[in-house]
Amino acid sequence: MGMVAWLDRTFYPQYQGNWDDRLFRDRILGELKPDAEVLDIGAGAGIVEAMNFRGKAGRICGIDLDPRVEQNPFLDEGRVADAGKIPYPDESFDLVFADNVMEHLDDPKGVFTEISRVLKPAGKLLFKTPNRNHYMPLIARWTPHGFHQWINKRRGRAEVDTFPTRYRVNSAAQARAVAKASGLEIDRIELIEGRPEYLRLTAITYVAGLLYERVVNLSGLFAGVRILLIVSLKKPG
Repeated sequence: MGMVAWLDRTFYPQYQGNWDDRLFRDRILGELKPDAEVLDIGAGAGIVEAMNFRGKAGRICGIDLDPRVEQNPFLDEGRVADAGKIPYPDESFDLVFADNVMEHLDDPKGVFTEISRVLKPAGKLLFKTPNRNHYMPLIARWTPHGFHQWINKRRGRAEVDTFPTRYRVNSAAQARAVAKASGLEIDRIELIEGRPEYLRLTAITYVAGLLYERVVNLSGLFAGVRILLIVSLKKPG
């Protein structure tokens, strides 16, 4: 990791581990109010520290198919549930967020319709997900799940925390279409390219990712092939 560490220090000194989650955290904090009712879709076991908002809102709830969600230390309440059948009444939440979840959905329209149901009027949905038009999801769509587990294991993630991907709501166009179909309005769409995390395995792959990052950040014309898609949707008030 000596050469990789040097490349980190030289070209991305401002970046820390999980920089994308930290960036998403800032977006969420910008929407949080002290009395807000919040739902974390795909909260899991609570392994991403940046997604800990306890004490910064009135109540933090979370759902996941993983039973570890019930012991998630970031939540005031965790329930085992499918995002297509959210176990909360209509208009329960001021804010719903999902970190690296949307790429796994089989039925995005059903999930977004459920989220719209549980959002209060003028409530927001924020989600972060890989852009399907970036090279990483393109490769992922053409390789088996076992390969994804192997790559993520080398990047420090346990195989049990690597889930199958679908990429059915993972572009700006797909986000607009699903939002419209589920009764939500576009608030903001961001496409961001940063440190090439998936290519930090060797110096050679790192340099390739570095060159890609420099090119796609030259102009907004290349935004559609940047890695990070952050979307803010609003329920009509």
